[in-house]
Amino acid sequence: MRRRDFLSVAAQPLLAAKGRPNIVVILTDDLGWAELGCYGNRFNETPNLDALAAQGVRFTQGYAPSPVCSPTRASYMTGQYPARVGINDYLRANDPKFLSPDLPALPKLLAAAGYETALIGKWHLMGDYQLRPGNPARHGFKRVICSETAYIGPGYYFPPYKHMPQVAPRKEGEYLTDRLNREALEWLSANASKPFFLCLNHYAPHTRLAGKPDHVARYRAKPGAGKNRNNPELAAMLESIDEGVGALMKKLDELKVAGNTILIFTSDNGGELNVTSNAPLRGGKSMLYEGGIRVPLIVRWPGVAMKGVECAAPVMTGDFYPTLLEAAGLRAPQEHIVDGVSFAPLLAKPDARLEREALYWYYPLEKPHFLGGRSSGAIRQGDWKLIEFYDKDEVELFNLRDDPGETRNLAGAEPARAQRMVANLRGWRGHFRP
Repeated sequence: MRRRDFLSVAAQPLLAAKGRPNIVVILTDDLGWAELGCYGNRFNETPNLDALAAQGVRFTQGYAPSPVCSPTRASYMTGQYPARVGINDYLRANDPKFLSPDLPALPKLLAAAGYETALIGKWHLMGDYQLRPGNPARHGFKRVICSETAYIGPGYYFPPYKHMPQVAPRKEGEYLTDRLNREALEWLSANASKPFFLCLNHYAPHTRLAGKPDHVARYRAKPGAGKNRNNPELAAMLESIDEGVGALMKKLDELKVAGNTILIFTSDNGGELNVTSNAPLRGGKSMLYEGGIRVPLIVRWPGVAMKGVECAAPVMTGDFYPTLLEAAGLRAPQEHIVDGVSFAPLLAKPDARLEREALYWYYPLEKPHFLGGRSSGAIRQGDWKLIEFYDKDEVELFNLRDDPGETRNLAGAEPARAQRMVANLRGWRGHFRP
């Protein structure tokens, strides 16, 4: 990546006028691209996220760098492709891999610059939880709240929280998403006098699905419940997330810091096909089809981001790292390779072009994922996307402009293009081989 010695034009005015912006990133787990009202969903109710989109930029081609969670989270923290970090699949229980504390993680750089930093919720960047080097506190988070200290397994949304047995519920029947939202509000109230970076990482709506009973009952009574993607449990879980977004936006207003706070909402990968549909996109979690890697992405930055606009430029979670460092007037250490590209110019001018030739994915598997994903890699160049399957030595080529649902494999009709893209993908992948 070519390094820049100055802020993009988009980032300069607010930083000069108000100093370093506060940053809040809300990361959901397995939330598909098509689940929010502002993305066209008419069953789920997301009024606060829809309002957030009306106040900022809604990306229609936001991507996770992996169809599963841990690699995406590693990329978010480092600005690198998962292949460069060395975490290409989700970390299992007792997995020896972890995010190295030697890397200049985003919270570490922000903390060194004077930011208050906190992680509330899911980490999943260490598998063996006795292997303490992977602990989020060693990556620059001054506070770690309600984050797992044991393998998350299927997820626990009501007490006892088996993935974090040290966390006692504050009331009987407490709902975990509500608890995380409340912790976020309390932390903001205590830290709003300084620049702050808050990672609110929800465990929801990862399966097993479990919404609050009253919410679930209301969705089950709605017309169309149970059809297509209309899953009452998922809708109920999303409503609890949305309620937290609304409360957080209100808190930022009350604290009089909303005008100098970047607020980002996204997901770590696409929705799981066992519980939803990502239509019109193909596939879901564990797959490199669009449904597995395209995610909702909303960015509000008052004074920089335009209001209520769509941006069709492809961006990726790994781009958060250079974007947020740039917003804070910081840079990664010279020796740290940053694969991501700042998307700050897109916030002020959504039709701007980023200096990037392609996006890449690397998802090697010893056996097929239990949700259907196959060992594969992918590349997107312009409107063209190619997937190379490693298990059967196959390639599929799609034109996403004409065929966003990836229904027509054009590898046979465009052999020269397919060959060039395969060579590009393999050349990129070759940089990360042991």
